[in-house]
This record gives sequence, structure tokens and C-alpha cells, in this order.
Amino acid sequence: MALFPHPAAPRGKGPHRAVPVLEEIRLKTIAEFKIGYSQFLDPDGKPVGELPEFARDPEQLLRMYRLMTETRVFDTKAINLQRTGKLGTYASSLGHEAAHVGVGAAMREEDCFAPMYREYGAQFWRGVKMSEVLLYWGGDERGNDFSGPAHDFAWCVPIATQCLHAAGAALAFKLRGEPRCAVSVIGDGGTSEGNFYEALNLAAVRKLPAVFVVVNNKWAISVPLSIQTAAETLAQKAVAAGMPGVQVDGNDVIAVRDAMETALARARAGGGPTLVEAVTYRLSDHTTADDASRYRDPAEVEAARGNEPLIRLRKYLGTIGAWDEDQEQALLSQCAEKVEAAVKEYVETPVQPSGAMFDYMYATLPQAMKEQRETAIRYGADGGDH
Repeated sequence: MALFPHPAAPRGKGPHRAVPVLEEIRLKTIAEFKIGYSQFLDPDGKPVGELPEFARDPEQLLRMYRLMTETRVFDTKAINLQRTGKLGTYASSLGHEAAHVGVGAAMREEDCFAPMYREYGAQFWRGVKMSEVLLYWGGDERGNDFSGPAHDFAWCVPIATQCLHAAGAALAFKLRGEPRCAVSVIGDGGTSEGNFYEALNLAAVRKLPAVFVVVNNKWAISVPLSIQTAAETLAQKAVAAGMPGVQVDGNDVIAVRDAMETALARARAGGGPTLVEAVTYRLSDHTTADDASRYRDPAEVEAARGNEPLIRLRKYLGTIGAWDEDQEQALLSQCAEKVEAAVKEYVETPVQPSGAMFDYMYATLPQAMKEQRETAIRYGADGGDH
């Protein structure tokens, strides 16, 4: 195997003596790597292979489907709240439901979750309340003191720092000898961040019980994947770190959960970390502050809608006789009622006093901060509705 050719090297004696050209140097292969791809249901909801054990139980599939549907109904309502001024900027999860619910379904309660900022399906599975999500996006930090496992991390808007949080938690689990795992989620654009690579490197070197999930939705805000990286897959970024990497159909909740269960079992047994790339598509704007129509071809989005996760699982459940249209309409009605109850809880939560933002910053508040607190109280709103 030749290396790169050397530009017209002069040959001869003296100052023009022969210079070895790189194309003449032969290499032997010392390592080879492959990236596997996993899918169990095709876009039409047809099995493409033997289903894993959990997927042979209709009740487990129905639980995931119900939460995926619930998450989508919630997402639609949250966007409407933002458009009417009742929320700040909101990050939609439309199209990501299988990736997120699959992650949450595979985790144990004692595991630690380090999310990004749109993994509502995983967090709902772990006990986070809808009203708490609304509080957070409404600008109230009490939303980050959410229900569910207290050891899970808060929402993380800075890109890729959550990967380091997960690596740190996994290191603590290993040092304590606890059979627990840490899971982080990042988008395709975030894999270009240094924090992402640093977290992978630490986790692999120390064989930490961690799983790094890349939800590849093809767009890093307005930057397409083709400009973000020259890598054929994002899963192969695990190779340089020295850990396994696998790519799954991120619109197939069965494939996501199966890959996560395998990776978590490996981590829990002392085998070290895994990178799981879930390939999906962002059907919405990046956030409500974005307008994806400025940079995306509408035909591309429309094509992706035919591949979205709820359709295929619903079709499969119908095929095996576990779901019908009456059940679908009943579910949508139940989801709407639950979401409306969460909105009511959110809007009826009294707004914190303006000075509350200073209350937990220091044990003893510096004089300059005291003055700022007094100003905030004097000119701020000390209560009211969202």
C-alpha cells in the first residue's frame, strides 16, 4: 500500500542526490475497523430480522409507542405556547422520539443521564414532569430541579460539555465499584467539539461505564452533515478513541433500545464505553428561534416525514393485532388531556421574586451582588403568572 506521492523529487549525486519518494514506501495493515448498522423495522413497519426479546412482548412496545406519541403531543403544544409568548425559546424533539425513548427505556433508574436540551422522551421515561420542562423553557430554573432520579444532570445548552459530565460520573461509579452507567446524548454538530473527543478519550482509556449517544439528525442548525464532517459515519469517531462504535436506525425505537441495552450491559460488566450513532432527521426548526425553510429543501423534509418513527411502530403494532384506530384516537385524547394539565400546572406556578436569581450563588453575597439584588427587587416583577 503506497503513501502519498512525493512531488517530482530530483535524483542524482551531490546536492541533487536521489530523494526517496513516499510512493515507493510499502505499508502493512496493522488494524482494520468496521462499523455495524442495526435496524429491526423498516419504514413500512415490517421486520427485517429476528426481533430482540423485549420486542416480542407487545406490552413493552406499546409502552414505548404511547410515550413517543405523548412526547409528540407535548412538543406540539410547547411550540404553540412559545408562539403565543408563554415560553421562551424552545427546542423541538419532532422526529427524535424513537431515539430518545429508546435511550430512556434501556437505562436503569440508578444510571446517570446527561442530556442535551431536547431529550424529553428519555426524561419523561425517567420521571421528569411535563410542567418542569415548561418551567425551564419559560425561564424558571426551578424546572431544572426536576422529578425523576436526582443524580441525573440538568439540561445542557453549551454544546458537548454534557459528555464530560457523563465521563466524570462514570469515573466516580468505577472508583466506587458501583454497577452503574452514565449516558450522554449529543447531536451531529456537537461531535466536532473538543469536549466530545476529550470525554471519549478519557472514558476509553479508563474503561469507564459510559455510553455516548450521537443523535444524528443531519443538521447542526443550518449546517448540513456533509459540511460538518468528512467521516462516512459518526460512529467511526469511536475508533480513534479506542472504543466500539455502532450505527443504528434512529427512527426504529427497537434498534435504539437494543443497541443501548447491549452497550449498557457491556459497560456494567467492565467492558468500557460504547458510541451509539442514531440516524434520524430533524423534522422541525432547530429551535423556535430558527427558520429552517431558509436553508433546507422542502422536498427533503417531506421525504423524511415518510421515514419518521411513529408511523413504522404504529404499523407494526397494527400488523400484530396490538393496535387499531380506536385505540389511537383514545391515546391522542388522553395525551391531550395530560398535556393540558401540565400547562395548567405551569401557568399557575407563581413566578419567583426577581431577587431569587442571587439567592444560591454565594454563601455570603458580595457587596456588589447585594446592590444588584436590591436593584432587581426594586425594578423587577415579584410575582404573577407566566
